[in-house]
Amino acid sequence: MSSQPLNQSIIGSNTSGSFKYSKVLLIDDNSLDNFVNKKLLESNGFAENVSAYQSALEALDFIKKAKQSELPDVIFLDINMPEMDGFEFLDAFALLFETTHQQCKIIMLSTSDSFKDLNRANKNSLIKKFLNKPLTAQTIQAINV
Repeated sequence: MSSQPLNQSIIGSNTSGSFKYSKVLLIDDNSLDNFVNKKLLESNGFAENVSAYQSALEALDFIKKAKQSELPDVIFLDINMPEMDGFEFLDAFALLFETTHQQCKIIMLSTSDSFKDLNRANKNSLIKKFLNKPLTAQTIQAINV
């Protein structure tokens, strides 16, 4: 039996202080998912700074106004959200500068097991990965975008 606390074995623990990415942005209307994913990304050394938006519209507004140095390296984007869903966000994101596309690598997250969503995501060149929720420490450690 492991002497490591249960929450650390599930979430992980970054004791090295080194991070794979500097800035990550979570876009998900579920605040609990954002909270858990933020802790997971930080504790597994994936991201030094994690921001979260519950609205794709607000996240898009932030990205439009941000200086290049403020842009996230990785965006985790949920599909099903009110006002603007993940695919609508991608349509609007596609209209932004190419330098923004190059800086921000998008990983789409979904609880959907719909082949239609997966197929649509795979056809979009802005999406670097499509992952099913929930994120896990093992999934995060395998991500390299």
